[in-house]
Amino acid sequence: MITFLLSFVALIVGYMVYGKFVEKVFGINENLETPAYAKTDGVDYVPMGSNRGSLVQLLNIAGLGPIFGPIAGALWGPVAFLWIVLGGIFAGGVHDYFSGMLSVRNGGAQLPDIVGKYLGKGMRHFVNGFSVVLLLLVGTVFVAGPANLIVTLTPSWISLSVVTAGIFIYYILATLLPIDKIIGKIYPLFGALLIIMAVGVGIGLVVEGYHIPELTLSNLHPKNLPMWPLLFITIACGAISGFHATQSPLIARTIQNEKQGRKIFYGMMIGESAIALIWAAAGMAVFGGTGGLQAALAAGGPAAVVRTVSITLLGSIGGTLAILGVIILPITSGDTAFRGARLVIADFFKMNQRPISKRLAISIPIFAIAFGLSKIDFNFLWRYFSWANQTTAMILLWAAAMFLVKEKRLHWIATIPAIFMTAVTFTYLLQAPEGFGLATSISYPVGLLITLGITLLFANKVRKERRMETDKIVPASAK
Repeated sequence: MITFLLSFVALIVGYMVYGKFVEKVFGINENLETPAYAKTDGVDYVPMGSNRGSLVQLLNIAGLGPIFGPIAGALWGPVAFLWIVLGGIFAGGVHDYFSGMLSVRNGGAQLPDIVGKYLGKGMRHFVNGFSVVLLLLVGTVFVAGPANLIVTLTPSWISLSVVTAGIFIYYILATLLPIDKIIGKIYPLFGALLIIMAVGVGIGLVVEGYHIPELTLSNLHPKNLPMWPLLFITIACGAISGFHATQSPLIARTIQNEKQGRKIFYGMMIGESAIALIWAAAGMAVFGGTGGLQAALAAGGPAAVVRTVSITLLGSIGGTLAILGVIILPITSGDTAFRGARLVIADFFKMNQRPISKRLAISIPIFAIAFGLSKIDFNFLWRYFSWANQTTAMILLWAAAMFLVKEKRLHWIATIPAIFMTAVTFTYLLQAPEGFGLATSISYPVGLLITLGITLLFANKVRKERRMETDKIVPASAK
């Protein structure tokens, strides 16, 4: 219990101290006109206050990831707390802050344009396609997950296909309509329910005296699966998630002043880490340890675990409300995932999104593809989503590091987590069954060698950048 409570304290201190430091390194300018005013179009560029923007951002980024991911990650034991806290403060918070503020500084630019500006045109074209694939995967898995939970709460005559169709209809409306018509109006209400749900589960764990294990670095996974790199892929949202880099530009187009960035981007990442902590603790405590949790996951999957935890800690009424909160989370990320996909494609083809006909021209193919993907096994989609998610985070962190280099600021706050996530993603790709399926004796050293090579390429790029700056300063006659 002490580790659990100290983890919350660490997150709060991290937001107040390290979040402020990250903001200082970035160098906000409160006098700059933000894209919300410079490009107001009544659809995507719409000024919103920081409170509403923060709740929308939290719901945008907090899908199934900070619940399903930490529940699965809790199989390794309380070391999951350590990754959530350190990851949230030093990696996820930095990632989310720069993904949002670099968009603000670049006129509301989407992820591919940000990456292209700081890492080159080749990476821009790669990320264009990669981010659309990620968003389609997110939108699709965030149909199946909530649909399965809704079916458990509704009469038997309401089938899974009917619920799925209903979610898709909502997604279409949220993708097409101006951001302040649906998302801006109902998300603050959903945000309140989300917070109440998470706080209720957390208080239930403490008040009812559940045993939450204290920190140990031992691998407690019942199947003895390797902690590296699986834990860092399994717990993505809640520690660091590349999906957030596709969502932050949506709110970057509504932010009124750069001083709101720390609260909206860094702060809501810390809020998601708090949600992840609660569900990781609940997974370990309610089922009596990692063995019991493994049995529960094998019997009914993470959706069944959520239902059991909610009813056990909050009773039938409170538990139902908590489940509704868990349903809302993925739905309110799935809709903005599809909206983000529309905007990435629109930016690439330079299509004006004010006419609804132009929005339909992009949205109809997107939903047709998503419907096809929804027929694929959920677990298969989730594994690919997890890897693509962390790979996107790695790319954004490298772009943020290069931005800081160009601005002559402390780039290590982005470079160190970028190096770490590079090692995670490449080692996982080499080792995972859906990747190359290599033994750890091969995947570990090869993954680290690839990471070293990418780090040296970055270092070389830094040297070139500094040499160019020196050449600008020193007159030719003085050389």
